Amino acid sequence: MKALILAAGYATRLYPLTKDRPKPLLPIGGRALIDYLVDQLETLDELDGIAVVTNHRFADHFRDWAHSRQARLPLEVLDDGTDTPENRLGAIGDAAWTIRMLGLDEPLLIAAADNIFPFSFRDFAAFAAKKGTDCLSCYRLDDPERLKRTGIVAVSPEGRVLRFEEKSPQPWSDLSVPPVYLYQRETLPLFEEYLAGGNNPDAPGHFVPWLLARRPVHAFRFEGPVMDIGTPQSYAAACRAFESKAGTSRTAPPHAQETQEGRF
Repeated sequence: MKALILAAGYATRLYPLTKDRPKPLLPIGGRALIDYLVDQLETLDELDGIAVVTNHRFADHFRDWAHSRQARLPLEVLDDGTDTPENRLGAIGDAAWTIRMLGLDEPLLIAAADNIFPFSFRDFAAFAAKKGTDCLSCYRLDDPERLKRTGIVAVSPEGRVLRFEEKSPQPWSDLSVPPVYLYQRETLPLFEEYLAGGNNPDAPGHFVPWLLARRPVHAFRFEGPVMDIGTPQSYAAACRAFESKAGTSRTAPPHAQETQEGRF
């Protein structure tokens, strides 16, 4: 199994914090945001390599980070060649590009670099292995406004995904889907087929409804919440959560001021 970390965005909503630094390398709790994700990936016995796909503007930043980190697994930084938000490939475009560039032909765990996930990746991988299908994860979120900014899902009693929608303007489910997915090797060629059909290349969840018409998908349930670092407010909230947990006096950068919207 390989893992792909999606880190090619430009995080314009976080300017000026991310004007000259990629969002996944912002400090939280004394570490880079992306470090928490790599820690979780390194718990997977079946994983034999991690790829981080980023853009040309920030590729050297990630190479410096990867060089400084003593990773348990091979850690490769890939530059997708884009250099502005206007010519970005999108999350699904980057996934398809990476699959093609690396010639991947094995299960692939795909996760966004700007989230901190509160569940065991070992349990998630074991669930996917038991089902033998593509899998996503979900948790109950009692916040209608936040549900509008995430994927939502309907699930059968057996855990099979019945319906999925990315960023619904009128959420019809309170099961939120964070951006972490585990795809079987047979699914990987379908990324190119999806894009060839002119479908949305951006948020990774857009791929799921299209996939449901072709392959079964199951949902791994966990207890939330997920820390999604998308705005200065949510970044400040994450920093404060880690400060409270560690009992430290570290503060978020001055541009990251917490508001009610940013609390978890």
